[in-house]
Amino acid sequence: MIVDRRIGLFILMRESLLTLALLGAWDVFVVVMFQVFHQDWMEQPTLPVSLLGSAVALFLGVRNNAAYGRWWEARTLWGAITNNCRSFGRQAGSLLGGRPDLAYAMAAYPYALRAALGRLDGSADIARLLPPEMQSAIAGWNNQPNAILYQIGLAVNEEVARQRIDGAVHGQIDRILSDLANAQGGLERIRNTPLAIQFSLIPRLVANMFCVVLPLSMVQTLGWITPLGSSLVGLLFVALDKIGSDLQNPFDNSPHAMPMLTMARTIEIDLLQPVRIPVGGPIAAVRGVQS
Repeated sequence: MIVDRRIGLFILMRESLLTLALLGAWDVFVVVMFQVFHQDWMEQPTLPVSLLGSAVALFLGVRNNAAYGRWWEARTLWGAITNNCRSFGRQAGSLLGGRPDLAYAMAAYPYALRAALGRLDGSADIARLLPPEMQSAIAGWNNQPNAILYQIGLAVNEEVARQRIDGAVHGQIDRILSDLANAQGGLERIRNTPLAIQFSLIPRLVANMFCVVLPLSMVQTLGWITPLGSSLVGLLFVALDKIGSDLQNPFDNSPHAMPMLTMARTIEIDLLQPVRIPVGGPIAAVRGVQS
């Protein structure tokens, strides 16, 4: 996730540069053909292009709202993951008498969840934090985060039976695990249900078509400075399209995705510090990007 505005503007311009360069070359071609070779057919009326621009802007606005809704829901669900992991650590420490192994196991959970959502390799962090007996128990499971929650639930059941803890207390801890599973299910739904192709593909095609037609309606009025005016307007539409496409996939390995590694590290610190386990500091942003 981009946390530095200057870096964010630089990344946006860098990722839009190729499209803008192609549109700029087209603008120059239109001006030369109209001014030098007097190709009057390139002069198009302004009103249809203006109406098309209004429709494209409305379409992009609707798509971007849908994309941001996906991104923000993912962030809300990750907030629920963070809060419930902290609650589990508190309950394990105060009601189950410590159990550092459970704190380690829960600290491994967000790393496994990040790897599953982003289709990344999280084996190093899982091996670093998850107790060996749980590592062997979840070997071969397709859904590693769910497997970790299942093993934590089994360990809680054993501890409750061993200490003869009241069932109401057990229910509180089990409710936390259920809330974690529910939040994970919501995150998996976002990952497995991409934005409809009507929202993800058509806006880009229509925006590019508008940028192609735009200089044809400007060339008579602006003349040789048509590339400047057309590029400025085109930049707005290209940027709007780029923003929506970046937000619609919140788990991609990109600067615009959720900072899942940072959140997982924060959860690890919050779980291990109360049981007096030495941990380092949080992950700092690198060149304005929080990973």
